[in-house]
Amino acid sequence: MRTLALALLVAGCAAGGPPPVAPPGLPDVPGIEGEVLRFRSDEAIGGQAQLHLTNTGTAPFTVTEVALDSPGFAPLPARPVEAEYAPRRTIDLPTPYGRVDCAQAPDPAAARLTVVRPDGVVDEVQVPLAGETLAQVHAEECAAVAVAEVVDVAVEELAAAGDAVTGELVLTRRTGDEPVQVAALGRSVVLEPTLDADLPATLAPGRDRLRLPVTFRPATCEPHVLAETKQPFAFPLRLAVGDGDEVAVDLPVDEAQAAQLQELLGRVCTA
Repeated sequence: MRTLALALLVAGCAAGGPPPVAPPGLPDVPGIEGEVLRFRSDEAIGGQAQLHLTNTGTAPFTVTEVALDSPGFAPLPARPVEAEYAPRRTIDLPTPYGRVDCAQAPDPAAARLTVVRPDGVVDEVQVPLAGETLAQVHAEECAAVAVAEVVDVAVEELAAAGDAVTGELVLTRRTGDEPVQVAALGRSVVLEPTLDADLPATLAPGRDRLRLPVTFRPATCEPHVLAETKQPFAFPLRLAVGDGDEVAVDLPVDEAQAAQLQELLGRVCTA
């Protein structure tokens, strides 16, 4: 669904449709326009989006710092960059966002920039950000928070087993008595987890815990993939509470478990 929404957004822009409308409440910054986008690489990394900025003026400028400013996310320090914007040029700046605040709407959102003008003058500006992507990210993050209030997710008892690592996916109820379904467990770029259970598997009403055997195997041993992946242990787990929609949450992997999975890659891929 996220990929489809992004595809429709890009297709609309490419087809010359109307540009996204900037959220109200923030004044325009002459010569700079912005919107929020998210690509598959951002989803794989997690916690970041692209600030899609365009120089709509007639003079160049350079952006040296960037941060997302949104009431729906905790503020983070500005990230240093060196992006030179000639007139009409567009550059996407990867920008992290902070912990979601579900009590606040994500708009009005802005790109907080440090801008150096051709004469050396340094400006601090807030550029309004258009588009629906940030609202979508906010909704997804808040859906994951809501699921986490109902059930804890853990990986336990990891152990080496030949060309694999085995363990258990454990759901522990925190509140309520609604059924919680495990719909799917996705792979990372380099590892493929498999649940030894018929899906969907359900933490039924009246039960406090659900244990599902899980096996991790390498999905690739390509050296450049192993070297370049930034999130080798990011596994999307899709859960549904009661009659609610499926929600993607990250399978929690601690440092010791990450070391076990890294050892698996080394053991199998160098054999």
